[in-house]
Amino acid sequence: MWLRVLLAAVVGYLLGAIPFGYLVGKAWGVDVLRHGSGRTGGTNVWRATGQVLPPLLSGLGDVAKGVAAVLIGRYLFGSELAAALAGAAAVAGHNWSVMLGWRGGAGGATAAAALVALSPLAGVIVVPIAAVIIYISHFASLGTLTVGVGGLVALAALTAMTPAGHPWLHVIYGVGAAASVTLALLPNLRRLAEGTERRITLW
Repeated sequence: MWLRVLLAAVVGYLLGAIPFGYLVGKAWGVDVLRHGSGRTGGTNVWRATGQVLPPLLSGLGDVAKGVAAVLIGRYLFGSELAAALAGAAAVAGHNWSVMLGWRGGAGGATAAAALVALSPLAGVIVVPIAAVIIYISHFASLGTLTVGVGGLVALAALTAMTPAGHPWLHVIYGVGAAASVTLALLPNLRRLAEGTERRITLW
């Protein structure tokens, strides 16, 4: 069992490490690592390319790898522990991709997708809240932080209230995703405290 769980985590990490934002940027003739925040997430792809389609494609890729990691852990490796660890590893892989010299994004889209795949109810609670926070504040980092930390809170609460329907193993995902997202966002949190964080100006 532990070998399967370990393999699930490795597969999850490698899926997460696929740098869709970087690849999409290259397809548009832009190296996103050299623009803006230097990250591979959809927000920086949008800023680097100045177009709508590239970040949409990048975001779809990041969502797909979060969902795929959880489903592979659950159905191929056969346990909720494997699903939780694969999902958390996908977020870590996105943020620190071995394919990009340990660079990546902040993990918002991948974490949100993995959360929905792991626990749809938690996802339905957290993802809309994160979207509203981004819409109101114009800070993508606040929405990403909400997905990471809010996902952990939601999973812990649902597990406490309905343990049969929300196994405590899901909380392992929440801890891993929250840690990865928070660590990746430390520079953003400092800029928020200083009042220098860049806003999304699409609306």
